[in-house]
Amino acid sequence: MADELRIGLTELLRKAQVEGDADFLKEGVRALSQAIMEMEVEDHVGAARHERTLGRKGQRNGYRERVWDTRVGAVELKVPRVRDSSYFPSLLEPRRRAERALAAIVQEAYVHGVSTRKVDELVKALGMTGISKSRVSELCEELDEEVERFRSRPLEGSYPYVWVDPPI
Repeated sequence: MADELRIGLTELLRKAQVEGDADFLKEGVRALSQAIMEMEVEDHVGAARHERTLGRKGQRNGYRERVWDTRVGAVELKVPRVRDSSYFPSLLEPRRRAERALAAIVQEAYVHGVSTRKVDELVKALGMTGISKSRVSELCEELDEEVERFRSRPLEGSYPYVWVDPPI
């Protein structure tokens, strides 16, 4: 396992240095996350892949694909499965909540007319390293889609209204 991780990280470094690959960080997050999940599931099951031991507590059951939204972009993970469905990676659930919280803060600031520069300062004030203008735009596009869905919904039923002429 350690050799596979070392080979993967060496390949990532080569791509970043030689090819100037922009997805270097994203791929690094994916490789590290996969290694962490493999170590967790081995500990959970009590044995490595294809290992036969008396202390085994469960059986592995392949992988499932999952897209993990992070600050470096969407990372495609292969989450190990255990036959009795008792394993869930520790890094996914808390991170999803943290990412949703960040998105909610950015969207709330957008609704109140805060500039992208101020949003970056707000994120830094929360103890994070900051957020790019393009990431702010991506998060706010979700709001635009919600508003458009609301505006284009069909109106059903009657909507009575009162027209009042202003005094002359």
